[in-house]
Parts: sequence; C-alpha cells; structure tokens
Amino acid sequence: MKILLVAVNAKYIHSNLAVHTLNAYARRHVHRADMEIEVAEYTINQQQDDILRNIYERAADMICFSCYIWNMVYVEGLVRELGKLCPDAVLWLGGPEVSYDAREVLIKLPEVKGVMKGEGERTFAELCEGGLLCGIAGITFRDGDGRIVENEWRGPMELDEVPFIYEDMEEFKNRIIYYETSRGCPFSCSYCLSSIDKRLRLRSLSLVRKELAFFLKQEVPQVKFVDRTFNCSHSHAMEIWKYISAHDNGVTNFHFEISADLLNEEEIELLTAMRPGLVQLEIGVQTTNERTIKEVRRTMDTEKLFCAVRALRDAGNIHQHLDLIAGLPYEDLASFSRSFDAVCRLRPHQLQLGFLKVLKGSYMEEKKEDYGLACKSAPPYEVLFTRWLSYKDILKLKGIEEMVEIYYNSLQFTHTLSALGQIFASPFSMYEKLWAYYREKGLAGIQQKRSARYELLLDFIRDTVDVKDGRGRSGAHKDTGKFEEAGQFRNLEGFRELLIYDYYLRENAKTRPAFAGENPLEKEKARQFYEEEEKSHMYLPGYETYDKNQMRKMTHLEYFPVLGKTVLFDYLHRDPLSHEARTCELQKL
Repeated sequence: MKILLVAVNAKYIHSNLAVHTLNAYARRHVHRADMEIEVAEYTINQQQDDILRNIYERAADMICFSCYIWNMVYVEGLVRELGKLCPDAVLWLGGPEVSYDAREVLIKLPEVKGVMKGEGERTFAELCEGGLLCGIAGITFRDGDGRIVENEWRGPMELDEVPFIYEDMEEFKNRIIYYETSRGCPFSCSYCLSSIDKRLRLRSLSLVRKELAFFLKQEVPQVKFVDRTFNCSHSHAMEIWKYISAHDNGVTNFHFEISADLLNEEEIELLTAMRPGLVQLEIGVQTTNERTIKEVRRTMDTEKLFCAVRALRDAGNIHQHLDLIAGLPYEDLASFSRSFDAVCRLRPHQLQLGFLKVLKGSYMEEKKEDYGLACKSAPPYEVLFTRWLSYKDILKLKGIEEMVEIYYNSLQFTHTLSALGQIFASPFSMYEKLWAYYREKGLAGIQQKRSARYELLLDFIRDTVDVKDGRGRSGAHKDTGKFEEAGQFRNLEGFRELLIYDYYLRENAKTRPAFAGENPLEKEKARQFYEEEEKSHMYLPGYETYDKNQMRKMTHLEYFPVLGKTVLFDYLHRDPLSHEARTCELQKL
C-alpha cells in the first residue's frame, strides 16, 4: 500500500513538521512489508494543476493532507479534483483546521474518507496498519454505508515518543528548521487552540541536548522552536538556553516564542550575556487593556513584561519581535492605539500588528455573539468588526499595519522615524497620518521601489509637517510641537540627511538615489582617505588584505552638512541584529 503525506506550505522556505513526524513515527512502529510512505511538500503559490499532476503521477492508494488556516481553501480545491482524478484513492485530512468540526468537513467534502483529529502520530500509524476504523481513536470517518462515525478523541502522547525527523539535513536544505520540545499550554487565552490542551508535556532534556548538538554540528542557520510558550517551565527553558549558550557555534540562531512576564532575573542575566544574534524572541503582548486581558482569560503582568523587554533591549544582543492583536473584546480604536503606542515605545526590532482570527474550537468562537463579533467565513476567519471596533476602524488599522511593515519593520528608516516621532503626539498618530497621506496620493497597496519609499517619506514630511517650527500643517496634529527635541534636524534638509544616513546604513549602493542629490564630499578627499587607509587601517580594521579600490567598493563615505560630520559606512562589519553597517565619524577629512 502506497501512502502519500501532503503538505501545502505558505512559502517554499517553510517545512511541515507534522507530515515528517507522522512519516517517521509510522516507519518506526508499523511493520507491513507492503507499506510505502512518501512525503510531498508544495506551496500555495504553485499552480494547482502542477500539484494535481504531481500527486496523480505518484499513484498513491491513500492520500493524507495536513490542514491549516493558511492552506485549507487550497486543499479543498485539490481534494475535489483528486476525487475525480483518483477515485480509487482513499483521502484523509488532519490538522487543527479540520479537527474541531470533522463532521461538517466530511459533509462539505464527500470525496474525503475521514479526518484525523488532534495529535496524529499514533492515529496515522494505526491507519497504516489497516485495522478496522471503528477501533481507531482520534478519527471521524465515513463507514461503508456512507454514515459519518465519530470515534472518541485520542489522549495526548508523551513527547519522548515523537521521533526526531532531521537525520538527513539534505531534505531540508534552504528551509526553516522547526523543532518541538513541548506540547500543551497551561494558559487559557480564548483566541488560541493551544489552551485546549492543558497538560504541558516536555521532551526529555537528554534528548533535547542530543538533538541540539546535531543542529549545531550541522551549522543550520536557524532553529525555530514551535513550543507555544517556551518558558512556561523555567527549569526546561534554562537548561536549553544554558546549553545553546555554552555550545554556540557562532552561526546558528534559535527562535523562541515566550511570555516575557515569566522571565526571572536568572533567565534575563543568561539571555543578555549571549552572543548577539544567538537568540531571537517572539513576545505576544496582544493588548495592554487590562479589561481585555481579563476577558480573553489571559494571564499577563503587563508591567513586568515591559520591564523584561526593556532589559533585553538595553542589552542590545537579542532580536525582539512583539505582537499585538486587533479585534479583541473591549478594545476600541482608542484603546488599541494606546496598546500600539505602549509597545512601539519599547522599540522592538519587529512590531506585528495582527488581526484576531476566530479559530474553530476556540473559546473565542463560542463568545462571538456576546462580542458582536463578525469574522470572514473562509479561513483564516479574520475579524470584520466587533461591538467595539467597526469595519471602518479595521480598514484604518489595516492601512496602519501596511505603514508599519514598510517603514518600521523594514528597519530601513530607524533614525528618521525616531526624529519624526518627536513631532507627533504618539507613534499611532504618526502612522495614522502617514497612511492618510498614502491614500490621498493614491499609493495604497502599490508596491514601491526601496529608494522610492525614502522619497515618499521625504515628501510626507515636506507636505505634512511645517519643518520651520515643527508644528503640523492644516490637517496635521496641532499639539505636537516637539520638534525642538529633534536636535539639529529642524528643517527639511535635516530630515533629508537622516534619510540618506538610514539609506547607506543598509545599502551599499554605488548608484546614488535621486532624493540624496550629490554627495557633498569632495572626490579628492575621498581618494586621499582610501590611500591613507591602505597604509594605516585606522578606521577600517579587518581590511588588511584589501587594496584601496576594494575598500572603496566595500564602504561608503558621506559628508552631512547639517551634522557637520563625515561618516564612514563599513559593510564588511554589520550589526548581527539590525544588519546595519558599522559606522564611524571621521575627525579629519
């Protein structure tokens, strides 16, 4: 019997941990001479015909799909066509998107034989053995008469039983490596499916150390832990963090999703002593509205979380990604703007403005009517409006999200945004005004070249802010006269210099962008600088093997009249977190 496990990922660089784990578990526990299992990974960006052809040519007897909110619509389309193309193949679905309404899924998709519910390793193995379906826990299926039968859910398994899938790294070349050391979550956030499984199960540290050693030896670029709240067990988290710190190979980065308010002093001390770039943290703030926090049954000490984030930020060695969710109960536009401002002022490297997704099986889905909550009918079931937030408000937040992605999360405008932020009453008001400017100019949703975004931001400053006195022009904020705090950047030319500075921090561009104009630095002075550096390497240590022409290609010199300084941008040495070039000010040039 030939079995095909199918994953349809969001991007090529992603891999599907579930199908590989099911495959490895079945190979270890099922002993059938005629069993052949293959794994096929595709993406939602591929043509459906190409995937159908590939699946058809594999000629499998049983085809199993891994289903999530990002691929369910795509999978449904594949299933309907495969029902015609491969009528003798048995189709199964599994994953969180089909586990909690399995009966409805089977009614909707008559081509499907059954649904594997919840954790699938043992369930899939028993299906492979070919026993009677009525005796397999964790499935809902169609019997011989077409009736839908719902078997009991399967109990959770111990994590040491889950096989390690990364024996052959060639299969995962150029893909993100996902790794799991815990299942379940002790918390009860109403929007999250992890809260359904209250029993926290941890993989034995002896196994974890062995597997981490494998990743480190292979020098994989990144290991992304999929544990829902990695640090909910302090001892487990500390042992893993100690291990990767002690065995750092200088290459591998480890990504963790944590609750920052659970961090204690010992953990913060350990984290802040690590190599810059060794660890990156994703921290779900979601909201700072205390009533909302209580209503969604979230356990969070906001002030403690903020203190931990500041401590990690001040250490300067850990990339932090902070999340917010729009559309939660009791959070209107004013409340969300306060949450946004509070998180933005923490200055994370990434700020994700997400929108509530009403997941099947979540407590949030049960409370939809109480909250006046409407969401999209198709996955990912994103919020349309609530009692507190209108669809018009949602559209505004979508626009602000676009501005945050372009200007904040790109890390391309850090110094300009910092100075510009001193003019506006709040970060939210700045991005709100920037989005209004984009709409006014007909730029919403249009992809722009990178250099064009700098020009647009300069135009925004010119058209929106009176750079003579730092006050908003007509339609801008009138209570934001804080420009004097921006130091020497009190005019449009000052902001243009900041944009040039930000541009060359990231870009070793030899074609000068239009907004920058001519470089005020005299060519003869630049020539003399590189001739001297070829001899002394006073400003460019580490360039000893390069000649003056090579050094010139690998660096950039810029004179800033408003600053009154010449800055050297060194692209050989970049910040491991921001990837900004090393800079130094030249005293004599």
